[in-house]
Amino acid sequence: MSAPYCCPNCKTNRSRFNIIEQVSKPVKLDPFTGDTVEEYSANDLSPFHIPYKGPNHKVQCAACGLVEDEKTFIAFGEKR
Repeated sequence: MSAPYCCPNCKTNRSRFNIIEQVSKPVKLDPFTGDTVEEYSANDLSPFHIPYKGPNHKVQCAACGLVEDEKTFIAFGEKR
Protein backbone atom coordinates (compact mmCIF):
# COMPACT_ATOMS: atom_id res chain seq x y z
CA MET A 1 0.00 0.00 0.00
CA SER A 2 2.80 2.43 -0.70
CA ALA A 3 1.40 3.56 -4.05
CA PRO A 4 -1.31 6.15 -4.68
CA TYR A 5 -4.85 4.82 -5.17
CA CYS A 6 -7.67 6.23 -7.24
CA CYS A 7 -11.08 4.62 -7.62
CA PRO A 8 -11.65 3.50 -11.24
CA ASN A 9 -15.42 3.73 -10.75
CA CYS A 10 -16.10 7.14 -9.20
CA LYS A 11 -12.77 8.56 -10.47
CA THR A 12 -12.56 11.20 -7.72
CA ASN A 13 -11.72 9.33 -4.52
CA ARG A 14 -7.99 9.24 -3.85
CA SER A 15 -7.97 9.07 -0.06
CA ARG A 16 -10.82 7.05 1.50
CA PHE A 17 -10.60 3.28 1.18
CA ASN A 18 -11.33 0.12 3.16
CA ILE A 19 -8.67 -2.60 3.11
CA ILE A 20 -10.34 -6.01 3.27
CA GLU A 21 -8.10 -8.79 4.57
CA GLN A 22 -8.98 -12.15 3.07
CA VAL A 23 -8.42 -15.36 5.00
CA SER A 24 -9.23 -18.56 3.21
CA LYS A 25 -10.57 -21.54 5.14
CA PRO A 26 -10.48 -24.81 3.17
CA VAL A 27 -13.56 -26.91 3.91
CA LYS A 28 -15.57 -29.77 2.48
CA LEU A 29 -19.34 -29.21 2.46
CA ASP A 30 -22.22 -31.64 2.34
CA PRO A 31 -23.72 -31.17 -1.16
CA PHE A 32 -27.32 -31.49 0.10
CA THR A 33 -27.35 -29.58 3.38
CA GLY A 34 -24.38 -27.23 2.99
CA ASP A 35 -23.07 -28.26 6.41
CA THR A 36 -19.32 -28.41 6.92
CA VAL A 37 -18.22 -32.04 6.74
CA GLU A 38 -14.48 -31.50 7.09
CA GLU A 39 -12.06 -28.62 7.67
CA TYR A 40 -8.57 -28.80 6.22
CA SER A 41 -5.37 -27.09 7.21
CA ALA A 42 -3.41 -25.27 4.52
CA ASN A 43 -0.76 -28.00 4.66
CA ASP A 44 -3.15 -30.96 4.73
CA LEU A 45 -5.51 -30.59 1.76
CA SER A 46 -7.15 -33.52 0.05
CA PRO A 47 -5.78 -34.44 -3.41
CA PHE A 48 -8.79 -32.85 -5.15
CA HIS A 49 -8.74 -29.60 -3.18
CA ILE A 50 -6.87 -26.76 -4.91
CA PRO A 51 -5.37 -24.26 -2.45
CA TYR A 52 -6.48 -20.61 -2.58
CA LYS A 53 -4.10 -18.53 -4.67
CA GLY A 54 -5.95 -15.21 -4.73
CA PRO A 55 -4.91 -11.89 -3.20
CA ASN A 56 -4.41 -11.55 0.55
CA HIS A 57 -6.48 -8.41 0.57
CA LYS A 58 -8.83 -6.37 -1.58
CA VAL A 59 -9.66 -2.68 -1.56
CA GLN A 60 -13.06 -1.04 -1.30
CA CYS A 61 -13.68 2.57 -2.29
CA ALA A 62 -15.22 4.27 0.76
CA ALA A 63 -17.04 6.75 -1.51
CA CYS A 64 -18.86 4.51 -4.01
CA GLY A 65 -18.38 0.99 -2.56
CA LEU A 66 -16.50 -0.65 -5.46
CA VAL A 67 -14.47 -3.69 -4.34
CA GLU A 68 -11.50 -4.73 -6.51
CA ASP A 69 -7.95 -6.03 -6.30
CA GLU A 70 -5.40 -3.53 -5.05
CA LYS A 71 -3.68 -3.59 -8.46
CA THR A 72 -6.75 -2.01 -10.06
CA PHE A 73 -6.73 0.98 -7.69
CA ILE A 74 -2.96 1.40 -8.03
CA ALA A 75 -3.07 1.26 -11.84
CA PHE A 76 -5.75 3.93 -11.98
CA GLY A 77 -3.95 6.01 -9.33
CA GLU A 78 -0.75 6.06 -11.40
CA LYS A 79 -2.60 7.27 -14.53
CA ARG A 80 -3.88 10.44 -12.88
